[in-house]
Amino acid sequence: MANSYAVDANKLIAALAKRLEADGLVSQPEFIRFVKTGSHVEFGPEDKKFWYKRCASIMRQAYIHGIVSVGGLREHYGGRKRHVVRRAHHRDAGGAIIRRAMQQLEKAGLIKKEAKGRSLSPAGRKLIDAVSKEASKE
Repeated sequence: MANSYAVDANKLIAALAKRLEADGLVSQPEFIRFVKTGSHVEFGPEDKKFWYKRCASIMRQAYIHGIVSVGGLREHYGGRKRHVVRRAHHRDAGGAIIRRAMQQLEKAGLIKKEAKGRSLSPAGRKLIDAVSKEASKE
């Protein structure tokens, strides 16, 4: 049986995003078309399915790391902020998108609150295992 570690991350996230959208487990909020993902980027996401991919990516991070927090994911999804005169520095991603995605996943029963963050629920782990099994066959 293939688990999440054996499947390519891009294939797993794409397949999981399709499943989240098709099953109606998460819904894209209206504000996502107008906001940037952090102070390190110049424009907002161009991908129409960005929300579902971000939710799938958060689920994969919870699968791999066990417990994830908004602060840890802000650092993970952050990037380099370029300056004209000074050197480039790391900037964390915005927390509202990550927080809203985690709240939707929690409402769908795919992740659960822990003392120091959130972790996958048994239903979320089962979903990722099923999707990774399908993705490994392709």
